[in-house]
Amino acid sequence: MYVDGFLLVVPKDKLAEYKKMAAMGAKIWMKHGALDYKECVGDDMDAKGMDGKPSPMNFPKAAKAKEDELVIFSYILFESKTRRNKVNKMVMADPAMSADQWEGKDMPFDMKRFSYGGFKVLVSN
Repeated sequence: MYVDGFLLVVPKDKLAEYKKMAAMGAKIWMKHGALDYKECVGDDMDAKGMDGKPSPMNFPKAAKAKEDELVIFSYILFESKTRRNKVNKMVMADPAMSADQWEGKDMPFDMKRFSYGGFKVLVSN
């Protein structure tokens, strides 16, 4: 298994717009072969360590979230890294993802604080 993971911030007043865009993304990735697609909005962000003390690092700090922003954690699950590469290539070629679709539109999140990475699954049930 292989996972693409994302961490980003969305202004609270743009959450509905982001949700609409994310739902479209879910349809496209699933259509092209992703096994799962999740977009999660931060809910319990005051992380505490095992000792009950505030964590020195949490998602809002990592994402440099401002008071009026929400933290989004997203992931897409694939059979393998090879399959991920094929699926992502198909997604990027999908007409719904064309540059024309997005040109001149403001993204509902700050691309400068958008984190992304590919992960090998270490443990799964």
